[in-house]
Amino acid sequence: MRNSHASSGQLKLSLIDCPSTTVCVMSTFRTRSLSVGPLRAFEATARLSNFSAAAEELALTQSAISRQIQGLESALGQRLFLRHSRSVELTRAGIQLMQVVSPMLLQLDNAVHDIRTTSVRRSISVTTFASLASMWLIPRLAQFQTRHPDIDIRINANDKPMDLMNTDIDIAIRYGPAATMPEFAQKLFGEQLMPVASPALLEKEPPIYQASDLTRFALIEHNLEGPTYLDWMNWRLWLNGHSLHKLQPKRWLYFNYTYQCVQAALDGLGLVLARPPLIAESLARGDLVEVLPGHRNESPMGYWLLISPHSKTCEEVMMFSQWLTEQAADTEMSLTAKTTVKKNG
Repeated sequence: MRNSHASSGQLKLSLIDCPSTTVCVMSTFRTRSLSVGPLRAFEATARLSNFSAAAEELALTQSAISRQIQGLESALGQRLFLRHSRSVELTRAGIQLMQVVSPMLLQLDNAVHDIRTTSVRRSISVTTFASLASMWLIPRLAQFQTRHPDIDIRINANDKPMDLMNTDIDIAIRYGPAATMPEFAQKLFGEQLMPVASPALLEKEPPIYQASDLTRFALIEHNLEGPTYLDWMNWRLWLNGHSLHKLQPKRWLYFNYTYQCVQAALDGLGLVLARPPLIAESLARGDLVEVLPGHRNESPMGYWLLISPHSKTCEEVMMFSQWLTEQAADTEMSLTAKTTVKKNG
C-alpha cells in the first residue's frame, strides 16, 4: 500500500537554516539548493500559463525564462510543464511544487515589502554602465536631488548587466541593440557616432573640409573588449564608409574606456568618434565640436530603461524613472538643436 504521507512529504521547501539567497529543496533521495530566481520564473509561468507573459512580468526574456525552467526541471528530475503551442500546463509534479512555492514567495515578498516601507529613509538603487554613469547620469543628479532632497540614491556602475530579479536593484539603464532587450524595456534615446575634437586642437591646423583631411590628426580609438555588436565603434569602419580604406592618421591613440577617449579629445590629443548622448554637456559648453557635420554613422544601439518588477509600485522609483525619461528627452532635444544649427550654419 502506498504511503500517502511519504508522497506528500517527498518535497519540502524551507527558508530555515538556508542561505539568504537560496531556498533549500530536500527529498528522500538527495538535498539540493535552488535559487529564488528559477522558482519565481516557475511560479509566474504556472500562474500565467505562458512563457512570454511570465517573461514580461519578471523583466526577463522568454529564452531566459525557458532556461530557468529547464534548469529547475533538471535539478528536480521531473517535468513541471506540458508544453503546448501557445500555453503550458502543469504536470502532477508542477502542481505539487506550485502549492508550496506560491505561498512561500508571497510570504517572502510581503516581508521584503514591510522592510522597505518601514525603512527610515527612502532610497533608490540604480545600475548602469560606467561611462553613462559618469558622463550622463551623475552630471544631472543635482537636479533630481534639488527636487527630492529626502531620497537617497545608490548608483552601481557596472559594465556587466545585473539581474534585477535576484538583487535589490530598482532601476537599470542598459545599452545595446533592441534585439537584446526585454519587451518591457523603455527606450530612452538612440545613438549615432560622430567625429569630434576640441576647438583648441582645430585652431592649430587648417580647417577640415572633407574626411580625407583627417590624415593630419591623431585618431583616438576605443580598445574594444566586449560583445561583437560593438565592433561598429571604430574609425576604420567610419573611414571605409567614406571610401578612405587606406587612410592612415598622424598617429593612433588607444584607450580602454569611453570616458578616457573623450578626455583625451578634450585635452586636444586628437579626434574621437563619440556617442552624442555621452558628450551632450561638452557639446553644449563648446568644449568639443563636431567635425564634418552630416557625416555621422547610424548606430544599431540604444539606451534602455528597465524597472525591477519588485519596485514598480514604489513611489520614489517611479518618480526617478519619470525624471530619467525627462532628462533623456532633453538630451535628444539639445542634440537635435545642435545639429540643426550646424546644418544651417
